[in-house]
Amino acid sequence: MKLTVIGFWGGYPKKNGASSGYLLEHDGFHLLIDCGSGVLSKLQNIIQPEELDAVLISHYHPDHIADIGVLQHARLIQGFLGEKPPTLPIYGHQFDEAEYSKLTYKDITSGIAYQPSDILTVGPFQVAFLKTEHPVPCYAMRIVAGGKSLVYTADGSFKEELIEFSREADLLLCECNFFGHQNGKSAGHMNSIEAGQFAEKSAVKQLILTHLPQYGELSELVRESSTEFTGIIKLADEFLTISL
Repeated sequence: MKLTVIGFWGGYPKKNGASSGYLLEHDGFHLLIDCGSGVLSKLQNIIQPEELDAVLISHYHPDHIADIGVLQHARLIQGFLGEKPPTLPIYGHQFDEAEYSKLTYKDITSGIAYQPSDILTVGPFQVAFLKTEHPVPCYAMRIVAGGKSLVYTADGSFKEELIEFSREADLLLCECNFFGHQNGKSAGHMNSIEAGQFAEKSAVKQLILTHLPQYGELSELVRESSTEFTGIIKLADEFLTISL
């Protein structure tokens, strides 16, 4: 299983960047996790929009879905220019019907509802879900393929259930929207200290801090997390690639 970070900014993309978007590849299958602002432009440095096999959405805040519409139009236009791509499945929850309905567009994309209590199979990937503490319904994901596991927290403040959900994962892709001296609980986000504590208690092998703030010295996030977590810590960065 290979992860490539496409976008990693929280809230909105910093200049020339992109908000949440992560490409997972295994056995030739291309799965995009979230599709925030700027993601479609950046994605084309790795693969073309018509090469995606599926998209999986954690929740419907704009920094996680803003480029769904342009992804739909990209595949529509490619159909006019050459061979029409197959209908792209976009998996999302149904707890916001208005936003969920936008996942289906003509015969270009088809919205498919996942049931958070069930394991979802998407190509070679098995996905389990955990509801996060966030202002809107949002789901963390534990994704397994080829005997390896990746946990993506999506957005949410820390809660105890995350520890067992993430237990001994090969990689924890953890939101870190605040520095250690800040309290992100009311906003539904974690800070760097909490991310480190969470990673340590879960005994994960590697921690990637993502959904980053647009201000401050970002290397401080790693330093602060390292006071709690003794394993490998990295900052999400454009096109950072990790093979598991």
